[in-house]
Amino acid sequence: MEAFPVVDLSQINGDEREVTMEKINHACENWGFFELVNHGISHELMDTVEKLTKEHYKKCMEQRFKEMVASKGLEAVQSEIHDLDWESTFFLRHLPVSNISQIPDLDEDYRKVMKEFAVELEKLAEQLLDLLCENLGLEKDYLKKAFYGSKGPNFGTKVSNYPPCPKPDLIKGLRAHTDAGGIILLFQDDKVSGLQLLKDGQWIDVPPMHHSIVINLGDQLEVITNGKYKSVMHRVIAQPDGTRMSIASFYNPGDDAFICPAPALLEKETEKISAYPKFVFDDYMKLYSGLKFQAKEPRFEAMKAVESTVNLDPVATV
Repeated sequence: MEAFPVVDLSQINGDEREVTMEKINHACENWGFFELVNHGISHELMDTVEKLTKEHYKKCMEQRFKEMVASKGLEAVQSEIHDLDWESTFFLRHLPVSNISQIPDLDEDYRKVMKEFAVELEKLAEQLLDLLCENLGLEKDYLKKAFYGSKGPNFGTKVSNYPPCPKPDLIKGLRAHTDAGGIILLFQDDKVSGLQLLKDGQWIDVPPMHHSIVINLGDQLEVITNGKYKSVMHRVIAQPDGTRMSIASFYNPGDDAFICPAPALLEKETEKISAYPKFVFDDYMKLYSGLKFQAKEPRFEAMKAVESTVNLDPVATV
């Protein structure tokens, strides 16, 4: 099996540009995931984010998680749990409107650093979308525009901690799923592993690397690329030792963004037939919320069925 794809983004502006672009393309086509190093986000900022995230968990969330585990009797489970994840999480919204100031329990320093981190991740997400456009032969801003809708993209961060689990064989940290949205940027623990993706029928570890950002593609990029790039099933395995930190930022289309396969990519196909539906992003999210832990193909089929009953005119959605 080939090694997990690692891309050095600092080489994108030098002699290695072509090789680096090909690496990104190969990862998008064959893995749906890659790990970025030298991505331009300062290591000092990442260290501060990690330190404050872990402190916040200890101070504000650990006890609550233990109480939840006790109330559900999870230490003593005898059979596999299918409807629950062994994770402690909260969400931050950055775009179109930030909610960081409304989240209770966050220290001022922590709010400030998460805002700063979000700005850097947003820039990186947009840079990557442009690189994907280049690899796909689409005009430079195509993906950014496709995600824009009328109010700009949705961008938010899920901050998770996966505490030590007494029954890791029976309870998943996070059950297998594909991500519904656009492009996902993950800052994960470099000491405690657990993230795995499904490739060629096997679960493969996404290796923890210090100061890297893991990139993965969501369902929307699969639709827009008409399946050239695919979103990939992934999960988090709970571990018996150590708490794993995971900070996943989702750069997604705006609620009213109209999503469909890029016409330029359909022109390249001999049949010029779209294998994927056209829809408004928010409608997909409503469907996804109930079906997150199931295969994505029936979701696409369901959106096709909706499409055939509704005349989706891109102009009407703006």
